Amino acid sequence: MQLLLIIAIVIAILTVIFALQNAVTITVSFLTWKFESSLALVLLITLTLGILTSLLVSVPSMIKRMRMVSSQKKKIKELENDLQGESEREKDREIKSKQSEVPLK
Repeated sequence: MQLLLIIAIVIAILTVIFALQNAVTITVSFLTWKFESSLALVLLITLTLGILTSLLVSVPSMIKRMRMVSSQKKKIKELENDLQGESEREKDREIKSKQSEVPLK
């Protein structure tokens, strides 16, 4: 956990350095829309939009995988319970068969 915090701090520092070195104002045109801002801000917004897009694409598969894992865990638990019950029934049968083998006096 501390390693992730250190990595996040390093990335934040690098982002600040990047923003300070790329403060040039540029104009972004998209269809009829025009936007003027610093190069660093435009690049960081683009990076953020790319990350959000990739998350939106990957979320359905992550949800599907989590559901599958959950159902598999449930099935494993049911099978373990069945196996334990079968083992107990087998022990009961062995005890009963041993008791029937004991001769009566």
